[in-house]
Amino acid sequence: MRAVVLIALFLVCAGSVVSQQPSNQTKTQAIAAAFNKHKDVVKEKHGVRMEKYKDVRSEPVVKQSIADYAGTYEAADLGFAINIQVGSDGRVQANGYDKESRTFRLENARIEGALLTASKVYQDGTTEAFEGVFLKRTDRNSATDTGVTTFGLGVVLRTPVELNGITYDRLFYQLKQ
Repeated sequence: MRAVVLIALFLVCAGSVVSQQPSNQTKTQAIAAAFNKHKDVVKEKHGVRMEKYKDVRSEPVVKQSIADYAGTYEAADLGFAINIQVGSDGRVQANGYDKESRTFRLENARIEGALLTASKVYQDGTTEAFEGVFLKRTDRNSATDTGVTTFGLGVVLRTPVELNGITYDRLFYQLKQ
């Protein structure tokens, strides 16, 4: 009787742990949402009206074949890049650089839906988890603007990076044409 109760308790606990782990779709949506932004501010001072408008919408992009994600992605203004290659067997290989001098490779890289996961391994052997989502990003500067749409890889950084006095906690790597 005791064994039956212990087995039942074990199964209930194991089931609750599995249900608490976020699905790939949930992770994908959360990362994509981190790249959305909306700002609409109107200030009036001494009869002068100043308006600021910015709307950025990011949507995950699931392609027919993971080979369609291959290419070089750059956050060019910051000196970051990732080169993704997909073999005929579906294996994903990637490497890149941060701040132009710190090179890395992505090990155990997998693309599921629009989510890219891997271990980021730097030349000095340090590692960190890597997650990014392939996104269609539309950037509008006014409410009537149709916007500029780009495709790329949105990555939420595990360790924020400071460049020129600005701290970045996420980067959008645009596909280089």
